[in-house]
Amino acid sequence: MSLALVTLSKEEFDAFSARHPQGNFQQSSLMGEVRARLGVEVEYLGVRDDGELVAAALFELHRSRLSTFAEIHDGPLCDFANRELAAFFLGELGRRAKEGGAAQLEIYPEMPYEIFDTNGAPLPAKAAVAEEGSEVSEAKEKNDAAGATPQSEVSAVRWPANVPLEAPAGPNVAALANIEAAGFVHGGFAREYTAVPQWRYVKDLRGIDTVADLVASYSKHAQRNLRIAETSFVSVERIGRDALPAFHAVCQLSCEKQGFENRELSYFETLYDCLGDKADFYIAYIDPKALLDSWKAKRDAFADRVAGLLGPNGEEPTTKKRKRQMVDAREQHEGAVKRVKNLEAFFGRNEERIPAAGSLFVRHPNEYIYLFSGADPVYAEYCATTALQHRAMSTCVEEGIPRYNMYGINGVFDDPNDPGRGLLFFKQGFNGYVEQLMGSFTLTLKPLTFAMKKLARKIVRG
Repeated sequence: MSLALVTLSKEEFDAFSARHPQGNFQQSSLMGEVRARLGVEVEYLGVRDDGELVAAALFELHRSRLSTFAEIHDGPLCDFANRELAAFFLGELGRRAKEGGAAQLEIYPEMPYEIFDTNGAPLPAKAAVAEEGSEVSEAKEKNDAAGATPQSEVSAVRWPANVPLEAPAGPNVAALANIEAAGFVHGGFAREYTAVPQWRYVKDLRGIDTVADLVASYSKHAQRNLRIAETSFVSVERIGRDALPAFHAVCQLSCEKQGFENRELSYFETLYDCLGDKADFYIAYIDPKALLDSWKAKRDAFADRVAGLLGPNGEEPTTKKRKRQMVDAREQHEGAVKRVKNLEAFFGRNEERIPAAGSLFVRHPNEYIYLFSGADPVYAEYCATTALQHRAMSTCVEEGIPRYNMYGINGVFDDPNDPGRGLLFFKQGFNGYVEQLMGSFTLTLKPLTFAMKKLARKIVRG
């Protein structure tokens, strides 16, 4: 190998990110522009091997009165399993950070450490998986058709549903070791939700060609929630810059409920301005007037059905069949009357559309990512968040985006009382799989300064 560090143009960097398997929106010139507007010094660096670009990174230098540090979000884009390449690029990035006065360089590789099925179970070894059409697979299918028990003599390990066939089984220990060999200290593995999520829920959309196929791929629970949203007159709309305060307000409600700190409105405005058509800000609105009118129409229709089952002089039906029909009609009418009263009490005279939930989705050639969201818990029963997810995945199907990244979850799959259980269950409803990333790594460049910084942070946190 003949490796050389080079500075890249924005166009060359974006082209590399678009074709690299770890390419993501954080490693794009658009996010470079976002960070530059926020006062961060950015640089696009790469490695050429005999002229061919083989690695790249959006390099950030953060300066403050107290200290300076360097950072690479969801990168660098590098084959960390290639020890020589990883050592060279990480060494050069460390040198560049030190030249800039940084006390430390922090990286968050996008390369997965391990992949799991939707329930957090490890993938089986490829050698143990029966291929389609193999003798073991055919025998297993015959046993299954005959109702054989799992203890049957013939068995086969099946590849988990919804996990890409090319996904590697087992942890990527070589890549992690190569990063540590370059002098970086691993921040450790965490199961809880972290600022840069180590656990992500992902849906592979290859092979799903229509929106009908997409809906069919959801769990029955998610399909039910989608029907609730549709019949509740929830509409999902892409908003303009003028509606960002409403988006921000919805996000604030979720942050207060979950104990997170919301981003400033100005941050969302910067994303909107810099990302352009690569960012889709959506709000899911409830139309209370349309919802109430629909139930009034149902109430009146059920009343008409009750009246139609009565005799010409208002007498009750006498046949067994019509008596049963009358019981059903009256139950439906009473239910609709109750629903109308509840809706009138809940919404009052409000005829304006209500922002029930909002989400920001960002495009990259490799994926569509669910980045920010919020929802008003008062309107949870109308399933606006499900409608937003369906809109996002429909966009992927319509535009040929192969992967939908639902972003962070807790890495806890065996505790029903875990605080992240609800979010995990919600995302599992769309039938995807789980990626565990390698987490954070730190290269210390000024030991004394970095130690004082950690101490100060510890004191502030108490």
